[in-house]
Amino acid sequence: MNKFLSEILEQPLAIQNLLDYYRSEYGKLSLIEAEKLLKENDIQQVVFTGMGSSFFISHAASGLFNEMNILSFVINTSELLHYNLSILNRKTLLVCISQSGESFEIREILRKLPDTVCSIGIMNEENSTLAKNANVALFTKGGKEEMTSTKTYVLTSLVTYILAHAINNSFNNKILMGIEQLKCSFTESLKEYKNWLNEIVDFLGDLQTIQIIARGPSFSTACQSALMFKEALQIPAAGILGGEFRHGPMEMVNEGFKSILFIPKGRTQEQSVKMAKDIVAFGGKVLVITNEKLYCESKNMAQFYINQPDEYLFSIQSILPVQLFVDEYAKTKGYEAGSFSKGAKVTEIE
Repeated sequence: MNKFLSEILEQPLAIQNLLDYYRSEYGKLSLIEAEKLLKENDIQQVVFTGMGSSFFISHAASGLFNEMNILSFVINTSELLHYNLSILNRKTLLVCISQSGESFEIREILRKLPDTVCSIGIMNEENSTLAKNANVALFTKGGKEEMTSTKTYVLTSLVTYILAHAINNSFNNKILMGIEQLKCSFTESLKEYKNWLNEIVDFLGDLQTIQIIARGPSFSTACQSALMFKEALQIPAAGILGGEFRHGPMEMVNEGFKSILFIPKGRTQEQSVKMAKDIVAFGGKVLVITNEKLYCESKNMAQFYINQPDEYLFSIQSILPVQLFVDEYAKTKGYEAGSFSKGAKVTEIE
């Protein structure tokens, strides 16, 4: 078994490790400290920042905070470092996300933080620069990951989910049970993935490029999916908001166009369903990943059903079929997905 697939298959156990930690005394204490940072420092804004997968996760996390009436937004760490640093002159809670805790830009931003800023670090490595320098460290407990991010994406997304509920005083048994069920769903999907994976590979066929479309929290997953295509398969891909796709990029759709569209139940379900049908009508192919099956019969549409009603948790669980597709597609081309040839797992230069 290759390393990329091995790390995909480790995800249920990794989710369980995360649950065990945030049920423990140390995990609970770190969440209490995070809540105190926000409530005892006259915080005016929450800024999420990261690079790569960590940046993508920040979009869903910020949206969840805003849903809870906690003003927040996202700035890519490199852009924050060079163009937007002055925004930290007001009372800010900066949530720094980095798997390694050693990304160049994260280390630099930590060096330059003014006294107006309190920081929370979300990372896997417990002896990292980020863990040692953030006011509060929240760990993903994912163990070693060598290849393109799979379990780290899932675990970090879950930590932001837990953090939001902790700060909102809604981190309770219901939330924990939801994550427990997510773990069970990952386990079941991984048991049976060989039954459906080849159908998706055959449906999408040979890929020269692919568009991955979503709205709401699933936009983070669309961006992460595109990164996996680019990083693990060296296939040009773009993660794009559904509303943005309607404003121009739809002109690309014709015979030969291939896409993945995330459609969970939620505020923009109707718009996304219409987009899927339009892509088919214009001759393109679309793989729909959804928690409510569409009534549309077309050889140009395939559907993958996710049994996850929560829109935020859907955005996490729905990455799994894409991860498995990336691994299987690489095998059909005779190579292993997820290794690095021109860069490294941890980016230490800018």
